[in-house]
Amino acid sequence: MTTPNTKQALIAGATGLVGSHLLQQLLSDPRYSVIHLVGRRAPQITNPKIVFHPCNFSNIETLPLLDIQEVFCALGTTIKKAGTKEKFREVDFDAVVNLARYAALTGCDHFVVVSSVGATPRSRNFYLRTKGQMEQRLKNSGLQNLSIVRPSLLIGKRQEFRLAEKMGEWLFKPLAFLLRGKLAKYRPIEAAHLAQTMIRLAQNRIGDTFIVEGDGLR
Repeated sequence: MTTPNTKQALIAGATGLVGSHLLQQLLSDPRYSVIHLVGRRAPQITNPKIVFHPCNFSNIETLPLLDIQEVFCALGTTIKKAGTKEKFREVDFDAVVNLARYAALTGCDHFVVVSSVGATPRSRNFYLRTKGQMEQRLKNSGLQNLSIVRPSLLIGKRQEFRLAEKMGEWLFKPLAFLLRGKLAKYRPIEAAHLAQTMIRLAQNRIGDTFIVEGDGLR
């Protein structure tokens, strides 16, 4: 059983938009003493709380079973960046599912993952179908608590420039107030706000699956 200031968390995707905000916020959170990072490259930030584990998610079982209470999965790419649909699926499905399987083995208290608004395993859209299939698999991964956040357009400064997302931000951010009722879930959200919500969700210990989108993310 953990006591205040002794919790340990793990982040996958800490160099990305949401993951970098998660890292900054967890480092400043007095409840956490150690932040484990897994991935192929370490973030540029250094901090005594950080422990980096070089890892290829296709063989994540090589990681030791860490004493972690919460796992935050912010893995994700685009089909354009990945190059092919197969490479995209390796990141947004295979890597996430493998991480969840590892998290279940550690006995961690809560697994929180970034998905997408509109995700469904039967979607005609490959991106949304992959996200939906990922969610479906995670629900059967033996996790004690699972939170799935489904943001729409993410706003924030990325390391790489994504033209389509920038155009979407310029178009939808000024018009977000028009998205109400059932359309509210399509409002853009600041990546920093999403990270805050993920950390808040991770504190739940009631043994259930949570799917959060729209106003629930704010």
